[in-house]
Amino acid sequence: MQRQLAVWSRWLHIYLSLMSFGAILFFSITGLTLNHPDWFFSESTKTVGGTVPREWLHLQQPPPENRDESDYGHEVDRLAVVEFLRGEHGLSGRMTEFLSFQDECEVTFQGPGYAATARIRRDDGTYSISVISNDLVSLLNDLHKGRHTGAEWSVVIDISAIISALVAITGLILVFFLKLHRKLRLSLAVAGILLILWMFRIAIN
Repeated sequence: MQRQLAVWSRWLHIYLSLMSFGAILFFSITGLTLNHPDWFFSESTKTVGGTVPREWLHLQQPPPENRDESDYGHEVDRLAVVEFLRGEHGLSGRMTEFLSFQDECEVTFQGPGYAATARIRRDDGTYSISVISNDLVSLLNDLHKGRHTGAEWSVVIDISAIISALVAITGLILVFFLKLHRKLRLSLAVAGILLILWMFRIAIN
């Protein structure tokens, strides 16, 4: 039984380490750049404008029940507006917010290292869009945090976390089957855990 456990632990540790090499390297490097954003930060901002068809902003739709008096979303064709802005200006990211007021609408698009905010006047359909694009490192930092990345990248983070945990656990199991310097290796593992707990306590106090 012990021999079988050792064989499986060794097999899992080796192949999971190889499978997760890219993910561990990515999250390690971006963890460092995330902790020091001033090292590689660069941001560019541009403003563009135009006009959307006025009829999209004044639909003849009855207001929904329990409507917030400041919300005029029922009068705006949101899908048409969003698709028009994307097609006209190549906006990327996900549409995360669409606010409709009496005088104007505000639409926000967000993605890793990217944000665009459009302000649209409802009286004549004119708008201005502020687009903020960050550098590659900022984009990678947002991927590290899972910020504005969608469900697909969230799955990547979950799988990477599970595999990394299994690599650590199988590595610890293997130590028990290596008689040479076993006590030293276990002592180092315990010392590492205690160090993290100590630093955690310092951080929250």
